[in-house]
Formats: sequence, structure tokens, C-alpha cells
Amino acid sequence: MPLQNLSVRVEPGQETRCDLIVRDLTALSRRLVRGLFDHGCVRVNGRPCSDLGVRVHAGDWVSVEFDPHNGFKPKKQVWDDRSFSLIHEDEHFVVVDKAAGVLTVPTDGGNENSLVERVSLYLSHSKRKKLAHVVHRLDREVSGLLVMAKHEAVADALIEQFKKRKPERVYAAITIGLLTQDVGTFRSHLATGKNLDRFSAPASDDTELAITHYELVRRLEDTSLLDVRLETGRRNQIRVHLAEAGHPVLGDPRYGRKESSHPRWTRKRLALHARSLALDHPVSGEPLTFESPLPRAFVEFLRRYPKDNPARPDGDAPNVAADSPG
Repeated sequence: MPLQNLSVRVEPGQETRCDLIVRDLTALSRRLVRGLFDHGCVRVNGRPCSDLGVRVHAGDWVSVEFDPHNGFKPKKQVWDDRSFSLIHEDEHFVVVDKAAGVLTVPTDGGNENSLVERVSLYLSHSKRKKLAHVVHRLDREVSGLLVMAKHEAVADALIEQFKKRKPERVYAAITIGLLTQDVGTFRSHLATGKNLDRFSAPASDDTELAITHYELVRRLEDTSLLDVRLETGRRNQIRVHLAEAGHPVLGDPRYGRKESSHPRWTRKRLALHARSLALDHPVSGEPLTFESPLPRAFVEFLRRYPKDNPARPDGDAPNVAADSPG
């Protein structure tokens, strides 16, 4: 079957979106018109056009070449959301890479752009129209990996894993100062002040045991790149432990205050990123590991330092990717 070639010249007063011109020209449905654009069948003034919304002007030529019996199906659209990127999805749960500056859940005052609402909006575009169930959280200015369940029962199963400390969570952190020990552990009981700040205090019924392990990845001139592994998952635990050790996370005004500022760290976010998450599948029990590359803010900061005096023989930071978000 020969291909069908159709073309039209846009007349004055007919300026509009290209997809509307193609729709009139072919008499096809919106869905099939999108498929024509997705499969490179549309040209404007002889050049391929993949953007349905591009405007055409008087004098432009719009042409379409396609097999009328092919039934071009539109390609699956990639979800675009600045608050997160999708790392994994199955029928039971999703793993997302949260952007810095995004709340995991709304505050009491409400926040329409919280992560749980954005992920729920993404899920609502599927045929199943499910809501996201929160399993664990990240601080607002911290980026990285989070798991959210599609069913309440799956959420309960995942939460139980976290209660038993089964998931392994590794964070990348850039801290002020040079740590003298390559590996170490912080262990304390965290209390909560009236302003909701956390701090270490003697063990009591009002405190929570917090255990944080770290490994030095790279010593810089006046900062350190660490891998930090949570044994417990208390609110603000990493930030509190590092600040109390005299090495606050870069950009942390809450616990590091002025000591956390650095002339080369100009971002408003914290230099803390949840880069690795390992857990058991809540239904099959299969062990799963997810990774996220270092955000661009980290990469740009690290590039300004020569790789001298590394903590590891090769001096390389883990999973550094210049094109990652953040």
C-alpha cells in the first residue's frame, strides 16, 4: 500500500497549532494525530516536527506522510514532574527520587505541591487511579530516594520493614571540616525541643535511640564527602549527629547555623542526598536495591577541588553524574 502524502499551505488568518492543522488535513482522531507526530510523519517547511503545540504561521507548509492502514499509536508519554523522577514502579509500590525543596507530606497549613500529592497525581493518570501511601520521609531540603506504596497493606508491610531496620539507606553528605577518622558511628538518644529542633539528651521515655554510621569517601580542602548509613531512622538524625560532632552538613541553617555556610556552596538546599535504598519486595520478598546519582549541586561543588588526599585509593565519589537533577 503506497504511503499517503498530504500537504497544505497555511493562509493568513489560519495561524494555529500544528496538530490542529494536521487533524484537519488527515481527518484523524486526536490520538492518531499524536501518533503521527511521535513517529516522525509530520513536517513543517520540510523539517520534521515532533511538537504538537508548535504554532504555524501564514506561508508555512505543513505536510504529512503516512500509511493510512498503519494506525500509528502514540508513544507512551514520559511523566514530567519537577518534584520527583520515577526510579521504579510495579503494581505494589513506587520508588521516586525526590527533588530538594519539596515537602514529603503537606504541612498543617497545606501544601499542594507536597511529594505525596504529586505522586498521587501521577498515579491518578493510570487506569488504576491509586493514591500514594507514605512509608518514610525525607526532610524538605534533602533530595533522594523514597518508597511509596500503592495499597495500604503494602504500606504496612514496608513500614514493618523499617521498624525492624531491614532497609539499608545510604546518604551522601558534604560536611564542614575534615573528619579525622575514616569510619565511625554516632549513637545517642534524641529529644525534641519546643521549637521541634532535635538534640541529644540522656536516655528517657521522651527520647529515641539514634544510630548513624559514616564512611569517609573524600577529604577536600575544608570539607568532607561522606557515605552515611542509617541504622535507625529518626527525624533529622544525620543532621543532628554531624552538627554535634562539629561537622554540620553544608547549607544546614537549622543545626549548622553560620558554621554550615561555605563560599562555594551557594545553593539553598542541604548537601544531603539519599543515594541508595535496599529493601525486600513487600510481596515477593525479593531483595531490591535502588541507586540515585549525586545531584548536580554536589558534582559542581566537588569539581572545584583537586582529587588530592582522597579517602579511597582512587579518590572518586560514588555515582557522580553531571546530568542528574538538583
